[in-house]
Amino acid sequence: MTNTPTKRAGRAGRSRGEDILRLLREQMTASVTDMAARFDVSEMTIRRDIERLVATGQVIRVPGGARLAHSVAFEKTFAERLQKMGDAKSRIGRAAAGLVKEGEAIVLDSGTTTLCIARNLRTHRNLVVITFSVAALEELRGGDSIRVELTGGQYRRSSHDLVGAGVSEGLTKVRANKVFFGAAALSFERGVMAFDAEWPRTLLGAGAERILVLDSSKIGDEALYVLCPLKEVDLVITDSGVKPAVLARLKQQVRVLVADSF
Repeated sequence: MTNTPTKRAGRAGRSRGEDILRLLREQMTASVTDMAARFDVSEMTIRRDIERLVATGQVIRVPGGARLAHSVAFEKTFAERLQKMGDAKSRIGRAAAGLVKEGEAIVLDSGTTTLCIARNLRTHRNLVVITFSVAALEELRGGDSIRVELTGGQYRRSSHDLVGAGVSEGLTKVRANKVFFGAAALSFERGVMAFDAEWPRTLLGAGAERILVLDSSKIGDEALYVLCPLKEVDLVITDSGVKPAVLARLKQQVRVLVADSF
């Protein structure tokens, strides 16, 4: 018996749905435009695929794309991200912590690179750290001379942090000396980018100096959401894996600290 076009299309849709889930497990979030280009189908076809996955409870819609619904996958991804470029992140963490002066108040983003900053702040004295990262709180809670203030918000087990309106509201009341924040990508065309739709943009106004920390693998890449133009960043801290041509281009737009030379 020959297959009808409808049956063939149905099987193709199921196979593509599995590919979409595999992609989302790798990078958590993806845009409709990127998926359409990746799988060589129309954006309308991808939207129908997403609707089917939403109906099964495996995926949730986000502006312009989709992300996995199951937190277990995110928990594994967070642990894997912590290991990826681990040495580079550790060096970036040490360099960033070295910029923090006694008596300062700083804000720490939630992420694996900013967690490395927290690990290198434990010996600092007379410091106030404001964060929505429960992981950073746990790193710093034993420091006698460090006061850690956690914002409000709802707990997100997948990234061991807080999200929601409570985070943004808490950060609007803060004016610290420095804000350290990470990103999923730094695009020379689009700016600082993230895959996380919950990223609180009020973070950028919570300090006098905005310091972006990210490993070299993310420079020149793109993600789903634009956080801010590069011109709004005061300093970028990265590692020595950045290619010379890319580093030269970056230095034309922003002040850069290469952690290995710190």
